Formats: sequence, structure tokens, C-alpha cells
Amino acid sequence: MSSKTKIIVLHVKELIYTGIFAALGILFIILLIIMFLPKEEKQETISTVTQSTTDSYVPGVYTTSLILNDNVVEIEVTVDEKNINAIRLVNLDEAVTTMYPLIQPSFEDLADQIIKNQSLEGITYPDDSKYTSMILLDAITTSLEKAYENGDEESTAH
Repeated sequence: MSSKTKIIVLHVKELIYTGIFAALGILFIILLIIMFLPKEEKQETISTVTQSTTDSYVPGVYTTSLILNDNVVEIEVTVDEKNINAIRLVNLDEAVTTMYPLIQPSFEDLADQIIKNQSLEGITYPDDSKYTSMILLDAITTSLEKAYENGDEESTAH
């Protein structure tokens, strides 16, 4: 009986390196899958207390200032007795739009929803611009409160 014996020489150092590289490769693949899977965009709804439809605004243009990196950006709300007519950003500097790229699209989305609904109730915004939208919505709310309360000392009625 002649049997040929096969001898396999395994170096422990090479086995450890192979195991580490295999584990890193699997981890890398898992991270790639997690990063590039499409995520569902969640929408949050803000419910704020506003005046009822029987109440009215004092017609005019009301502004609230936001300070972003030593730049003043004003939010201007134009109202008549029963309607919110326009909401716009004033003094929006190019430096601000560069530092805060979500400010313009977030503001336009909020302004469109508010003018369409004529209310601050049921406003939605995506999770990726949550904090930007919250800051802008607070400034818009402040301007509308001025219109409702007729805060003449801080408003500019035209």
C-alpha cells in the first residue's frame, strides 16, 4: 500500500492577514450597500396655532430679520385683511446662499405651502432640510404675528 502523504504548510501570519482582509472586504461591501440603497424621504408635519379664519390681519408688509454668519437676511410677508399675499427673502447675499445652500429652496417650498393654504397649519418639509425649514418657519411665523398683532414698532407697513 502506497499512499502519498500530502503535507500542507500554513503560516499563521498569512492566515491572520487573509482573515483580516476578508473581514474588511465584507465590511466594505456592507457599507456600500447601506450607503447607496435609496432611502424613503420622510416628511414631517408642523402644526402651529394660528388665528382662525374669522380674524383678520392689519394690511401691510411685515419683516423679520435673520442673522446668518454676520449677514442679515430679512423675511418679508405681505398681507391684506384676510390673505397672505406674498412671502419673500430680502437682502439674500451670495455668501449666505453659498454657506447655506438649502435656504433658497426650503424657503420657496415653505412660502408656496403657506400662500396656498393661507395658514401655518399642516406645513411639511423633508428631513434633509429640517433645521433650515424650522428657522425659516419661525421667522415667517414672527412676521405673521406682527401682522396679526399690528406690532408697529418692528414692522414696516407700506
